[in-house]
Amino acid sequence: MSEVAGLLPEKKTVNITNDLGPNTDLRVHCKSKDDDLGEKLLHFRGYFTFQFHPNFWGTTLFYCLMKWQNVYHYFDIYIDDRDDKRCTVCLWLIRASGPCMLNRDTQKVNVCFPWDPSSFQFLALREIRTNDRD
Repeated sequence: MSEVAGLLPEKKTVNITNDLGPNTDLRVHCKSKDDDLGEKLLHFRGYFTFQFHPNFWGTTLFYCLMKWQNVYHYFDIYIDDRDDKRCTVCLWLIRASGPCMLNRDTQKVNVCFPWDPSSFQFLALREIRTNDRD
């Protein structure tokens, strides 16, 4: 099968760059329903890239847990409904205020989102359980 024939959805690339500032490291752990991409340590301006084919049904979701300065943040880094038409190469800068994506129309990083506040309780509970095992 080939992408050209339209039988497979177009391959997507997600690039996550630490834009938190000098001397601030970022830990990133991204997953989907089927894939765990592992934890990555990104120094300032460091980046992590992954590729995938969205599923046929248009429901692909990749989400990331991000941590710096002992604070956790959560964001759905790729949502098919939101991102399929927006990017083939999805370039994200991670900032303290939230993730920002390259706007391919303006070539500026100005498509910004807040951190997902609904996940904080889940993440705090997860961290407590992890620490209890240590």
